[in-house]
Amino acid sequence: MSLMTNFERGMEKFLVPVANKLNSQRHIASIRDAFILVFPLIMAGSIIILINFAVLSPDGFIAKILFLGKIFPNLASAQVIFAPIMQGSTNIMAILIVFLVARNLAIFFKQDELLCGLTAIGAFFIIYTPYKVVSEQTYLTTKFLGAQGLFVALIVGLITGEVFSRLARNERLAVKMPPQVPPAVSRSFRVLVPVIIVMALFSVLNYVISLVAPNGLHDLVYSVIQSPLKDFGTNVYSVLIIGFISNLLWVLGIHGPNTIAAIRDSIFTEPNLANLSYVSEHGSAWGAPYPATWAGLNDAFSNYGGSGMTLGLLIAIFIASKRADHKDIAKLSLAPGLFNINEPVIFGLPIVLNPIMFIPFIVVPAITTLVGYFFVATKIIPPIAYQVPWTTPGPLIPFLGTGGNWLALLVGLLCLAIATVIYLPFVILSNKLAASDAASDEAVAEKTEEQMESAK
Repeated sequence: MSLMTNFERGMEKFLVPVANKLNSQRHIASIRDAFILVFPLIMAGSIIILINFAVLSPDGFIAKILFLGKIFPNLASAQVIFAPIMQGSTNIMAILIVFLVARNLAIFFKQDELLCGLTAIGAFFIIYTPYKVVSEQTYLTTKFLGAQGLFVALIVGLITGEVFSRLARNERLAVKMPPQVPPAVSRSFRVLVPVIIVMALFSVLNYVISLVAPNGLHDLVYSVIQSPLKDFGTNVYSVLIIGFISNLLWVLGIHGPNTIAAIRDSIFTEPNLANLSYVSEHGSAWGAPYPATWAGLNDAFSNYGGSGMTLGLLIAIFIASKRADHKDIAKLSLAPGLFNINEPVIFGLPIVLNPIMFIPFIVVPAITTLVGYFFVATKIIPPIAYQVPWTTPGPLIPFLGTGGNWLALLVGLLCLAIATVIYLPFVILSNKLAASDAASDEAVAEKTEEQMESAK
């Protein structure tokens, strides 16, 4: 019996029962289904990012290959046409998610899902970052309306869904209108008291939080996450730790790269520029002063397809998945994934709160980072010193980043192969989990049918 088979059986024994319980747990299911429902908008936004940065940007990978910048001198100006589409998808994800999570919980409790979702949106903005007054004009930051506000959106959605639904079940709190009142009006008044209580609850919560964090809960969460990262330096350990935190945040539904961007960039921008100055002076990446940077290790060896090295996951799905839904997601995600855009995978598969996929999503980048570091540290390949656009397809990043070193390209392909091999048993396990769920649903259906027959 192979080591891989033993590993698969061990995971099946311990993870499948846990995954079954988590998948049926109402809060997990509400969050999971919310991300699935928002997937089409995320997919649309991802395609626009792909077009804008890979094709319409003169620095984009496709634009460079086809010399589009020279053929169309004003190519970059076309990006303005499609940029607003992001404002209606990824940039408002927190609003969509807070509505859907609360709605899904209300459906579970068989309460008014629409008004519960709308109440959650209101609660989200009650505790949102305070308005700023500039030159007698009031402004609201959009910083936390997108992926960076997801963590708070999940909390608000869950609390609202629970409190609203439980209060709405209490007939003593229902405001009943006469029969002649239009149904829409009667529907609104029926849950008026629960809505008032939820809004008042979040108002009190916002006031308490403001005593500790004047800029609101979003800013508090953001600061608490960032503060432990301030003292890291430019070494492989800092890359591994920041990478772990970034990917863990993704698993929790928070945009990891954006959340840690300020700290990450403050640490690594200077050494990246120093490496670039070195190659411009010496004409070679050999001897670059900072071999262990975020771009030199994570981007070069652990970000193929996006965070979590999900290009390896897509390949593993094509090889071993028996799930039609996973194959469909993989097909839709392949084109963006080739250019390191993986929101379709993270929110469509999903990776977020997935008890099976979160393990390789965190482990794979750490391993491939160490593999890349080994080849750089032993001077088998030069450091990644040239700046490479982030939309460059995976293994080409170390190739171009080293100034065209063919061994670096082979190392990149090796890292992709390692990622695929690690993801494979988890894809196979996901097949078994789906089969287990299907069998359970079939058993429930048969039992229900038998009960109906007995009742007759």
